[in-house]
Amino acid sequence: MDMKCPFCQEFGERTTIHRHMVDAHMDHVTTTHDESSGKMAFVVTCPFCGLAYSRQVKPRGRNPRFLEEFRSEIALVAFDQILLHVLVRHAPEVGVDLDRES
Repeated sequence: MDMKCPFCQEFGERTTIHRHMVDAHMDHVTTTHDESSGKMAFVVTCPFCGLAYSRQVKPRGRNPRFLEEFRSEIALVAFDQILLHVLVRHAPEVGVDLDRES
C-alpha cells in the first residue's frame, strides 16, 4: 500500500515510508529513563491529532546506554505503532483510501 509520510511529503510503499521515518524523522521519537526505577520508555506523537503513544522499553539487564545504543530499533517500533494509528484514524491525510485497499 502506497502512502504519504505523516511527517512530510515523502510518498511510497508503507515499508519504504517506515524506513524513511527512521532515517529522516528520528527526532519525533523521544525516550525517557527514570533513574530511580530504571524504567525506560519511548514516546511518539501523532502529527494529526496529537495522540502521544508511549510504550515501556524492556532492555535485557540494566544497560544505562540501552536507549542510546538501540535508538534506531526503538524508533522502528515507535514508528510502526504510529503508522498503525495513522492508517486507522487518519488514512485520508496520508493518501490512503481503506475502502479501495481491502
